[in-house]
Amino acid sequence: MDIKEKIRVVPDFPTPGIQFFDITTLLNDGQAFRETIDAMVQIARKYDPGVVVALESRGFFFGTVIAYELGIPFVPIRKKGKLPFKTYQETYSLEYGTATMEIHTDAIPEGKRVLLVDDVLATGGSTAAAVNLVNHFHPESIHLLFLMELEALKGRKKLGKHTIDSLLTV
Repeated sequence: MDIKEKIRVVPDFPTPGIQFFDITTLLNDGQAFRETIDAMVQIARKYDPGVVVALESRGFFFGTVIAYELGIPFVPIRKKGKLPFKTYQETYSLEYGTATMEIHTDAIPEGKRVLLVDDVLATGGSTAAAVNLVNHFHPESIHLLFLMELEALKGRKKLGKHTIDSLLTV
């Protein structure tokens, strides 16, 4: 299956000049979604993670299912104010301002191998912030897994030494 064929490209969204990769078309195709998850799980297995962490909101589509398939815990990273317990916070820059994400302070046992999942690696800002949050737990390792990577935006540069896998590079 060619994943790229299952993703709709929407020009000029959310602003003129941006090409938005709409994954809802992939999610709406049960067989394509299953094959995508199977491929992501196969990659995840080689890192033998102890926990899956995913970014709100589209990362949850993949992260929860991967955690389920591996039989390991799932930890959400959410936008500021969405988690009910004490949190670590990380603020990062966007092209139009800043955003803050959070993780519960008791979310991950120290020393775990962490698989951090999201749908798209673009500029790397939100992923770098998520890595900083996970580092509060002194993980043994952090491996990054994405559905797709927008190579021209050079997000890898912000992510340093971490292993990065993507099913699709555009």
